[in-house]
Amino acid sequence: MLLKNKNAIIYGGGGAIGGAVAKAFAREGAKVFLAGRTIEKLEKVAKEITNTGGVAEIDKVDALDKEGVENYVRKLVRKAGSIDISFNAIAYSDIQGAPLTDMMCEHFTLPIINAMNSHFITATAAVRFMAKKGSGVILAITANAAHKPYPDIGGFGVACAAIESFCRQLAFEAGKDGVRVVCIRSAGSPDAPGVDEVFKLHAENAGITREEFETQFAERTMLKRLPKLAEIANAAALMASDQSSAITAAVINLTCGEIAD
Repeated sequence: MLLKNKNAIIYGGGGAIGGAVAKAFAREGAKVFLAGRTIEKLEKVAKEITNTGGVAEIDKVDALDKEGVENYVRKLVRKAGSIDISFNAIAYSDIQGAPLTDMMCEHFTLPIINAMNSHFITATAAVRFMAKKGSGVILAITANAAHKPYPDIGGFGVACAAIESFCRQLAFEAGKDGVRVVCIRSAGSPDAPGVDEVFKLHAENAGITREEFETQFAERTMLKRLPKLAEIANAAALMASDQSSAITAAVINLTCGEIAD
Protein backbone atom coordinates (compact mmCIF):
# COMPACT_ATOMS: atom_id res chain seq x y z
CA MET A 1 0.00 0.00 0.00
CA LEU A 2 1.35 3.39 -1.02
CA LEU A 3 0.00 5.32 1.98
CA LYS A 4 -0.02 2.79 4.79
CA ASN A 5 -0.17 4.43 8.23
CA LYS A 6 -0.50 7.95 6.73
CA ASN A 7 -3.01 10.50 8.00
CA ALA A 8 -4.57 12.62 5.27
CA ILE A 9 -6.84 15.66 5.40
CA ILE A 10 -9.02 16.27 2.34
CA TYR A 11 -10.75 19.65 2.28
CA GLY A 12 -13.79 19.42 0.03
CA GLY A 13 -13.86 15.72 0.81
CA GLY A 14 -17.54 15.47 -0.09
CA GLY A 15 -17.02 16.77 -3.63
CA ALA A 16 -16.31 14.79 -6.78
CA ILE A 17 -12.54 15.32 -6.82
CA GLY A 18 -12.09 15.33 -3.06
CA GLY A 19 -14.19 12.22 -2.69
CA ALA A 20 -12.37 10.35 -5.45
CA VAL A 21 -8.99 11.23 -3.95
CA ALA A 22 -10.15 10.30 -0.44
CA LYS A 23 -11.22 6.87 -1.65
CA ALA A 24 -7.90 6.35 -3.43
CA PHE A 25 -5.98 7.41 -0.32
CA ALA A 26 -8.01 5.02 1.85
CA ARG A 27 -7.53 2.19 -0.63
CA GLU A 28 -3.78 2.77 -0.35
CA GLY A 29 -3.89 2.49 3.43
CA ALA A 30 -4.28 6.08 4.64
CA LYS A 31 -6.64 7.16 7.37
CA VAL A 32 -8.62 9.96 5.79
CA PHE A 33 -10.14 12.96 7.51
CA LEU A 34 -12.85 14.47 5.34
CA ALA A 35 -13.45 18.18 5.90
CA GLY A 36 -16.15 20.27 4.31
CA ARG A 37 -19.21 22.42 4.84
CA THR A 38 -21.90 19.88 3.90
CA ILE A 39 -22.06 16.98 6.34
CA GLU A 40 -24.37 14.89 4.16
CA LYS A 41 -21.85 14.80 1.31
CA LEU A 42 -19.01 13.96 3.68
CA GLU A 43 -21.04 11.16 5.24
CA LYS A 44 -21.72 9.63 1.84
CA VAL A 45 -18.03 9.48 0.94
CA ALA A 46 -17.07 8.23 4.40
CA LYS A 47 -19.64 5.44 4.16
CA GLU A 48 -18.27 4.32 0.79
CA ILE A 49 -14.77 4.22 2.29
CA THR A 50 -15.73 2.31 5.43
CA ASN A 51 -17.88 -0.13 3.45
CA THR A 52 -14.75 -1.17 1.54
CA GLY A 53 -12.64 -1.58 4.66
CA GLY A 54 -11.09 1.87 4.80
CA VAL A 55 -10.93 4.32 7.68
CA ALA A 56 -12.57 7.74 7.38
CA GLU A 57 -13.73 10.45 9.76
CA ILE A 58 -15.64 13.62 8.97
CA ASP A 59 -15.80 17.14 10.35
CA LYS A 60 -17.64 20.27 9.33
CA VAL A 61 -14.87 22.72 8.43
CA ASP A 62 -14.86 25.87 6.30
CA ALA A 63 -11.51 26.05 4.48
CA LEU A 64 -11.88 29.85 4.36
CA ASP A 65 -12.09 30.13 8.15
CA LYS A 66 -8.50 30.53 9.39
CA GLU A 67 -9.23 30.02 13.07
CA GLY A 68 -11.53 27.09 12.35
CA VAL A 69 -8.96 25.33 10.16
CA GLU A 70 -6.12 25.85 12.63
CA ASN A 71 -8.24 24.48 15.47
CA TYR A 72 -9.23 21.51 13.31
CA VAL A 73 -5.63 20.67 12.37
CA ARG A 74 -4.49 21.07 15.97
CA LYS A 75 -7.26 18.71 17.13
CA LEU A 76 -6.34 16.10 14.53
CA VAL A 77 -2.67 16.17 15.45
CA ARG A 78 -3.56 15.60 19.09
CA LYS A 79 -5.86 12.75 18.11
CA ALA A 80 -3.97 11.04 15.28
CA GLY A 81 -0.42 11.97 16.24
CA SER A 82 0.48 13.59 12.94
CA ILE A 83 -0.78 15.01 9.68
CA ASP A 84 1.10 13.51 6.73
CA ILE A 85 -0.94 14.78 3.78
CA SER A 86 -3.14 17.84 3.24
CA PHE A 87 -5.14 18.16 0.03
CA ASN A 88 -7.34 21.14 -0.81
CA ALA A 89 -10.08 20.35 -3.34
CA ILE A 90 -12.72 22.93 -2.49
CA ALA A 91 -14.66 24.82 -5.14
CA TYR A 92 -13.92 28.53 -5.60
CA SER A 93 -17.35 29.83 -6.67
CA ASP A 94 -16.04 30.84 -10.10
CA ILE A 95 -18.48 32.37 -12.56
CA GLN A 96 -18.00 31.51 -16.21
CA GLY A 97 -19.75 32.05 -19.51
CA ALA A 98 -19.00 35.68 -20.34
CA PRO A 99 -15.96 37.69 -21.52
CA LEU A 100 -14.07 39.76 -18.98
CA THR A 101 -15.45 42.99 -20.44
CA ASP A 102 -18.97 41.85 -19.56
CA MET A 103 -18.15 40.69 -16.02
CA MET A 104 -18.48 42.46 -12.71
CA CYS A 105 -15.14 42.94 -10.98
CA GLU A 106 -16.23 41.00 -7.90
CA HIS A 107 -17.27 38.04 -10.04
CA PHE A 108 -13.82 37.97 -11.63
CA THR A 109 -11.90 38.30 -8.38
CA LEU A 110 -14.04 35.96 -6.24
CA PRO A 111 -12.41 32.65 -7.31
CA ILE A 112 -8.94 34.19 -7.05
CA ILE A 113 -9.59 35.43 -3.52
CA ASN A 114 -11.19 32.16 -2.45
CA ALA A 115 -8.38 30.09 -3.95
CA MET A 116 -5.62 32.11 -2.33
CA ASN A 117 -7.30 32.38 1.05
CA SER A 118 -8.20 28.70 1.29
CA HIS A 119 -4.83 27.39 0.08
CA PHE A 120 -2.89 29.74 2.32
CA ILE A 121 -5.01 28.87 5.35
CA THR A 122 -5.09 25.08 4.90
CA ALA A 123 -1.52 24.61 3.68
CA THR A 124 0.23 26.79 6.25
CA ALA A 125 -1.80 25.25 9.08
CA ALA A 126 -0.57 21.79 8.05
CA VAL A 127 3.02 22.79 7.29
CA ARG A 128 3.54 24.15 10.80
CA PHE A 129 2.99 20.66 12.19
CA MET A 130 4.65 18.78 9.33
CA ALA A 131 7.82 20.82 9.76
CA LYS A 132 8.12 19.73 13.39
CA LYS A 133 8.35 16.07 12.39
CA GLY A 134 10.39 16.73 9.25
CA SER A 135 8.02 15.36 6.62
CA GLY A 136 4.68 15.88 4.93
CA VAL A 137 2.99 16.52 1.61
CA ILE A 138 0.77 19.41 0.54
CA LEU A 139 -1.33 18.69 -2.55
CA ALA A 140 -3.35 21.03 -4.73
CA ILE A 141 -5.30 20.70 -7.96
CA THR A 142 -5.61 23.15 -10.84
CA ALA A 143 -6.67 23.03 -14.47
CA ASN A 144 -5.15 23.57 -17.91
CA ALA A 145 -6.45 27.14 -17.74
CA ALA A 146 -3.54 27.91 -15.41
CA HIS A 147 -1.21 27.51 -18.39
CA LYS A 148 -3.18 28.83 -21.36
CA PRO A 149 -6.22 31.07 -21.88
CA TYR A 150 -9.67 29.89 -22.88
CA PRO A 151 -12.72 31.96 -23.78
CA ASP A 152 -15.22 33.13 -21.20
CA ILE A 153 -13.77 31.45 -18.10
CA GLY A 154 -13.68 34.56 -15.94
CA GLY A 155 -11.21 34.44 -13.08
CA PHE A 156 -10.89 30.65 -13.02
CA GLY A 157 -7.65 30.42 -15.01
CA VAL A 158 -6.07 33.25 -13.05
CA ALA A 159 -7.03 31.49 -9.81
CA CYS A 160 -5.41 28.27 -11.04
CA ALA A 161 -2.23 30.10 -12.03
CA ALA A 162 -2.14 31.73 -8.60
CA ILE A 163 -2.46 28.35 -6.89
CA GLU A 164 0.46 26.95 -8.88
CA SER A 165 2.61 29.97 -8.03
CA PHE A 166 1.69 29.67 -4.35
CA CYS A 167 2.68 25.99 -4.40
CA ARG A 168 6.11 26.81 -5.83
CA GLN A 169 6.70 29.49 -3.19
CA LEU A 170 5.59 27.22 -0.36
CA ALA A 171 7.71 24.35 -1.68
CA PHE A 172 10.76 26.60 -1.61
CA GLU A 173 10.13 27.70 1.97
CA ALA A 174 9.02 24.35 3.41
CA GLY A 175 11.51 22.12 1.63
CA LYS A 176 14.22 22.59 4.26
CA ASP A 177 11.81 21.02 6.77
CA GLY A 178 11.15 17.95 4.63
CA VAL A 179 7.75 19.09 3.39
CA ARG A 180 6.91 18.56 -0.29
CA VAL A 181 4.34 20.58 -2.25
CA VAL A 182 2.87 19.17 -5.45
CA CYS A 183 0.12 20.48 -7.71
CA ILE A 184 -1.91 18.31 -10.09
CA ARG A 185 -3.11 20.00 -13.28
CA SER A 186 -6.13 18.44 -14.99
CA ALA A 187 -7.88 19.14 -18.28
CA GLY A 188 -11.20 18.60 -16.50
CA SER A 189 -12.80 15.25 -15.75
CA PRO A 190 -16.06 14.86 -17.68
CA ASP A 191 -17.36 12.43 -15.06
CA ALA A 192 -17.26 15.18 -12.41
CA PRO A 193 -20.64 16.94 -12.06
CA GLY A 194 -19.05 20.39 -11.82
CA VAL A 195 -17.07 19.90 -15.00
CA ASP A 196 -20.15 18.55 -16.72
CA GLU A 197 -22.03 21.75 -15.86
CA VAL A 198 -19.19 23.94 -17.14
CA PHE A 199 -19.05 21.95 -20.38
CA LYS A 200 -22.79 22.43 -20.84
CA LEU A 201 -22.43 26.18 -20.33
CA HIS A 202 -19.61 26.58 -22.84
CA ALA A 203 -21.31 24.26 -25.32
CA GLU A 204 -24.40 26.46 -25.21
CA ASN A 205 -22.29 29.56 -25.81
CA ALA A 206 -20.64 27.83 -28.76
CA GLY A 207 -23.98 26.73 -30.21
CA ILE A 208 -23.17 23.01 -30.01
CA THR A 209 -24.25 20.10 -27.83
CA ARG A 210 -22.53 19.21 -24.60
CA GLU A 211 -21.32 15.94 -26.21
CA GLU A 212 -19.90 17.82 -29.22
CA PHE A 213 -18.07 20.20 -26.92
CA GLU A 214 -16.39 17.36 -25.05
CA THR A 215 -15.51 15.57 -28.29
CA GLN A 216 -13.91 18.69 -29.76
CA PHE A 217 -12.03 19.35 -26.53
CA ALA A 218 -10.80 15.76 -26.35
CA GLU A 219 -9.60 15.93 -29.97
CA ARG A 220 -7.17 18.68 -28.94
CA THR A 221 -5.40 16.30 -26.57
CA MET A 222 -2.64 13.92 -27.57
CA LEU A 223 -4.53 10.97 -26.07
CA LYS A 224 -7.80 12.09 -27.71
CA ARG A 225 -9.65 11.93 -24.41
CA LEU A 226 -9.94 13.70 -21.07
CA PRO A 227 -8.76 12.44 -17.66
CA LYS A 228 -11.24 10.55 -15.51
CA LEU A 229 -11.69 11.23 -11.80
CA ALA A 230 -10.07 7.89 -10.99
CA GLU A 231 -6.95 8.90 -12.90
CA ILE A 232 -6.71 12.16 -10.97
CA ALA A 233 -7.13 10.24 -7.71
CA ASN A 234 -4.49 7.66 -8.60
CA ALA A 235 -1.99 10.39 -9.46
CA ALA A 236 -2.72 12.17 -6.18
CA ALA A 237 -2.07 8.97 -4.23
CA LEU A 238 1.23 8.46 -6.03
CA MET A 239 2.35 12.05 -5.49
CA ALA A 240 1.45 11.82 -1.79
CA SER A 241 3.44 8.62 -1.35
CA ASP A 242 7.09 8.05 -0.56
CA GLN A 243 7.47 6.74 -4.12
CA SER A 244 7.49 10.44 -5.13
CA SER A 245 9.86 11.53 -2.36
CA ALA A 246 12.06 13.61 -4.71
CA ILE A 247 9.17 15.52 -6.28
CA THR A 248 8.32 18.99 -5.03
CA ALA A 249 7.50 22.42 -6.50
CA ALA A 250 6.09 20.49 -9.45
CA VAL A 251 2.92 20.72 -11.51
CA ILE A 252 1.98 17.21 -12.60
CA ASN A 253 0.47 17.25 -16.09
CA LEU A 254 -2.74 15.21 -16.20
CA THR A 255 -4.23 16.96 -19.22
CA CYS A 256 -3.96 13.88 -21.47
CA GLY A 257 -1.60 15.94 -23.59
CA GLU A 258 -3.89 18.94 -24.06
CA ILE A 259 -0.88 20.88 -22.78
CA ALA A 260 2.74 19.92 -23.42
CA ASP A 261 5.25 20.90 -20.75
